Amino acid sequence: FSFNNHLFSCLNNHHTDQFSDPHNLIVRRGQTFSITLHLKPGSEEFNLGETTFSLIVETGTVSYFVDTDWSAMAYADPSNAVSVIINSSPNAPVGLYSLTLDQDGQKTRLGQFILLFNAWCEKDAVYMDGEERGEYVLKDYGLIYRGSPTQIKGLPWNFAQYEPEVLDICLKILGEKPRFALDTDQDYSKGDPIYVARLLSAVINSNDDRGVVVGEWYNFDGGVHPGTWTGSGEILHKWAESGPVRYGQCWVFAAISCTVFRALGIPCRVVTNFGSAHDSDASLVIENIYDEDGKRISDDSVWNFHVWVECWMMRPDLEEGFNGWQVSDPTPQETSEGIYCCGPVSQKAVKEGELTTKYDAAFVFAEVNADYLDCILMSDGRLVKKGGSTKLIGKHISTKAVGVDERKDITHEYKYPEGSEEERRVFEKAKHHNKLEKSGEEPGLHLKIKLTEEMTLGSDFVVNALLTNNCMDVRNCVFQFSAKAVCYNGKKGEECCFTSDKVELSPGEEKHYSLKVEYNKYGPVITADRLIKLSAVVIDKTTVDISTAERTIILDEPDIEIKLLGDIQVNNPVTAELTLLNPLPEPLQDCSFTAVGAGIGTVPPKEEAKASVEFTPTSAGSKVLLISFDSDKLKNIKLHIDIDVKE
Repeated sequence: FSFNNHLFSCLNNHHTDQFSDPHNLIVRRGQTFSITLHLKPGSEEFNLGETTFSLIVETGTVSYFVDTDWSAMAYADPSNAVSVIINSSPNAPVGLYSLTLDQDGQKTRLGQFILLFNAWCEKDAVYMDGEERGEYVLKDYGLIYRGSPTQIKGLPWNFAQYEPEVLDICLKILGEKPRFALDTDQDYSKGDPIYVARLLSAVINSNDDRGVVVGEWYNFDGGVHPGTWTGSGEILHKWAESGPVRYGQCWVFAAISCTVFRALGIPCRVVTNFGSAHDSDASLVIENIYDEDGKRISDDSVWNFHVWVECWMMRPDLEEGFNGWQVSDPTPQETSEGIYCCGPVSQKAVKEGELTTKYDAAFVFAEVNADYLDCILMSDGRLVKKGGSTKLIGKHISTKAVGVDERKDITHEYKYPEGSEEERRVFEKAKHHNKLEKSGEEPGLHLKIKLTEEMTLGSDFVVNALLTNNCMDVRNCVFQFSAKAVCYNGKKGEECCFTSDKVELSPGEEKHYSLKVEYNKYGPVITADRLIKLSAVVIDKTTVDISTAERTIILDEPDIEIKLLGDIQVNNPVTAELTLLNPLPEPLQDCSFTAVGAGIGTVPPKEEAKASVEFTPTSAGSKVLLISFDSDKLKNIKLHIDIDVKE
């Protein structure tokens, strides 16, 4: 009884038909697949109940006979063939397997297949009910939200899990072994989504090992600016070829993580938290410390936004009620168990204030719930804590909605409404005694920043501050009003505008201040994030009273215009004409649209950059065209449009 050929055939309901792997069958665990074995001419006839053989599946050091954790059924086909239906264990490790036939001690290697997690199998720990699986497992395109709480914009991203070799690279990442896993049996652990999530949060960044992406927020020499990337495929290929890729920031780390999760079969979505606290001392308080002259000197920061991922799974290691979405954050912020990783931690545990829950619940809780406290460091060393806010952190927590290119606000999934009985209960459970009193008491001095004009990159504009004395007595104060270029993580760069005043205010008196922000001052120092932070502070040294106001503005970017020429059909060339108006009062050098990857020279001030790109759709259906413009002074301008490709 021998074999001279084998043919793997995959059932359509494995949802793996979009992967492009000419060498391996790709199936999901806990679900049947079939192999067809063709007998050599002259072989004995296959008789059910009489002819016997064994099948062995192996991955790494893990080996199964297909009669224990796995099961199989064989039947005779016409044309001298045998069909075998194999059902893998819903708990089996994921990865590349070999399949061997053993007949009376004679072993024949039949081939290889890749086994993935199965969100369609009720016995799998990542099982998810409903059509959300189509978005969180199968979708290879998405939107990542960035900006500020008042200016939220979706960044198009190609997760690229179906591109050639990307799944193989994801399996290679799964084979990395960070320091926390040195004592684990990694081959068996690959079947545990909790282990996989913890591993990915460690190895997507390169802080402790040969991770995928190097984080950088300031100096991008020797690498690619994080804002340049438009998809995961190029990054993963670069890592597979030559090691850690330079550079990434939080949305890049999260996007790569989402690609790997979805490729492996674990439901995943990218989440953005606006006003995200980086609580470096685990106090649940972001202390905004000033000296007596109004200069800020504190280290804690509030990120304009921060991006992580959520992955869907059962949590049998936790008490009941913590299944579902788990936060996993691969951006290297603080260490966890000695390495730079974060999570997975139950989203429900964060909402309920269960700060001792595995893993890193307290840190994630602070990111969405920390209080913002203004303090003055006196010349005698005293730290005087004054007013603050409980409402600045954790705003408009966002993810892409299922099935449509729209933002879904999921703040309610992370925290109860501010001031509600549930919120007070959560903080009592958290047992932190430095929580601000929510008395609503207004400070004696009050500051407010007002924006009065459209603020477009390249233009000059004016911002205003209103200072009010709400006290019953005269106040003698020091006032400062400044504008600084900042990174999205809240770290301030160079100052571009500043004004100050020593002012005497009568009871109830108001005073207006204006600050002109000019392109010739902010242009040389603004980052590719196009963020300017406005900060106003007033201090009365006599009464040790302080009031602060901050606004982060995102300068409006020019739009890319696109015109498609030709019928959008499979195998039919389509030309896209691209145009962008230079909004700056100076020339743009080295201009290019990344869709064509070719330079188009210099664009004079206030004139248009133009280019054409030809592409040929290879498959029908709804597609997304991503275009990016780059130059020496205007970077990372992006556009995405939906295209319906006809047969």
